[in-house]
Amino acid sequence: MMAGDEQAFVALYRRRQGPIYRYALQMTGNPGFAEEITQEVFMALIRDLKAFDPSRGTLGAYLYGICRNYVLRYVAEESPYVGLPEPEGGNGFTEPTAFSDLLSDLAEAETVERVRRAVLTLPPHHREAVVLCDLHEMSYEDAAQVLRCPVGTVRSRLHRARELLFTKLKRVSSVPTGQTDSAPAQSESGRRL
Repeated sequence: MMAGDEQAFVALYRRRQGPIYRYALQMTGNPGFAEEITQEVFMALIRDLKAFDPSRGTLGAYLYGICRNYVLRYVAEESPYVGLPEPEGGNGFTEPTAFSDLLSDLAEAETVERVRRAVLTLPPHHREAVVLCDLHEMSYEDAAQVLRCPVGTVRSRLHRARELLFTKLKRVSSVPTGQTDSAPAQSESGRRL
């Protein structure tokens, strides 16, 4: 790609576009902005190919770093809470085979929705640690490259973000339907929430 091979760029774009888009979407909650920023990331790469230095880190970390800069500008300009995108193509459920499947799908969708909303309410530096490490399954080292901070800072932010998420989710689900105030809330696996 750096030698000007257009097919190499197309292959790179196809391989890296999805994760960059998802990161922007998970950080902002805005599908339109996520599309724009994804285009901007790759346009920035084309405009200044020589800015990428493999000795300083991976191409993935470089692209996430560009994306992060755009996301931080957006987050600074927007309110701390942003709405969630609607699922594409309807309600997001597949046709259930039984009523119990429908209930299970609804419960899972509700849980996913609560977690997404809670992630979007985190302060940006905590949100990006969760998105990179938990949702994109990056190593602490790769996330540190993207965030331009020490690995210990990533671990600290992630730990604090998880605490905040736990508190937010516990507050929302403290008295599930059909349970009394005295009974502790439990997940499907039986663990206390």
